[in-house]
Amino acid sequence: MAKINENYLKLQAGYLFPEIGRRVTEFVNEHPDKKVIKMGIGDVTQPLPPSIVKAFHEGVEEMAKAETFKGYGPEQGYAFLREAIAKNAYQDNGIDIPAGDIFISDGSKCDTGNIQEIFGNSNKIAICDPVYPVYADTTVMSGKTGEFDAGYYNGIIYMPCTKENGFTPDLPVETPDLIFLCFPNNPTGTVATKDELKKWVDFATKNKSIILYDAAYEAFITEEDIPHSIYEIEGAKKVAIEFRSFSKTAGFTGTRCAYTVVPEELMAYDGEGRAHSVKRLWNRRQSTKFNGVSYPVQKAAAAVYSEEGKKEVAEIVAYYLENARIMKASLADAGYEVFGGINAPYIWVKTKNHMSSWDFFDKVLNEANVVGTPGSGFGPAGEGYFRFSAFADRDSTIEAMERIKNLK
Repeated sequence: MAKINENYLKLQAGYLFPEIGRRVTEFVNEHPDKKVIKMGIGDVTQPLPPSIVKAFHEGVEEMAKAETFKGYGPEQGYAFLREAIAKNAYQDNGIDIPAGDIFISDGSKCDTGNIQEIFGNSNKIAICDPVYPVYADTTVMSGKTGEFDAGYYNGIIYMPCTKENGFTPDLPVETPDLIFLCFPNNPTGTVATKDELKKWVDFATKNKSIILYDAAYEAFITEEDIPHSIYEIEGAKKVAIEFRSFSKTAGFTGTRCAYTVVPEELMAYDGEGRAHSVKRLWNRRQSTKFNGVSYPVQKAAAAVYSEEGKKEVAEIVAYYLENARIMKASLADAGYEVFGGINAPYIWVKTKNHMSSWDFFDKVLNEANVVGTPGSGFGPAGEGYFRFSAFADRDSTIEAMERIKNLK
């Protein structure tokens, strides 16, 4: 008799974004005449930049010739891309990260979930509330939690992120072994200062914990005193793994390319307290279960760091940030309390009149024909809030804000 992984039975309802898709599909089928503007999931709308498309084509052409054809590539990623990332994303910014600490993947979503495979199920996991739901769901799938109770999974240490603490978590009373942090934050759009990150690095150092730092939106940071990488903090290489992505910055949501930094200095421990290299464990996992990102995609990703590529990507980021500025101003004018949108492509909105997150979702969908994301889907502390993404095109962004302004 085949038996299932019963941890999957603990998962509540469907994953957030498929549930949104189901409701939107149902509405569209019932109202085919309505123009629905989607500002829910963080999917981009602007095309790949010209220099990246050119490199993509070159990569495909190489695959069409015997003398330049590529078969299996290195599971860790091609050296040309790892070296480009190390230089441009880190070393040119004064951060000593070598290419050998960088692992190319097909998405930060995959990496933030898969990373748990190399850590034992006795680890206590801390996550922010609200936050990107993949952290909690994959913790459940891996068997590190108890049952779901009153909005929370037993065994997870939840760190509330509220208006009162500026949507940045306080250090937990209970000591976690693994700590998920996400800055710029998804969904609230808030950031952490260097002092705030130092607090976490010091905490992790003291307790031999590891920080799983999701920096997928670092390119959207506009304020000069906000760190783009946790490795800007002294000692972080001994306690932190960093996840980054090309998806939102360079439009790779459909082509899939990201990377994870696992420093050589980072250690975790076995049951007898002996230290082991986390990098070597991750390398073993990737070499066994992953055959790498395709060569044309990696060649396209490397073009992000060309002179033209940097300029084009900066223009895309600026485009989405201008959408965020328009949205934030429009929603504030309509009487909503609004957060985010300065260092991130997300707007975090307090609903009016104590309306629940899903009720507001239905109201905005049915009356304004606009799709957003219910805050409660990111965790219980997100109840009464709503997230809009800035990834629509400009005309749709302006139209959507006008429709929401006119809601009764």
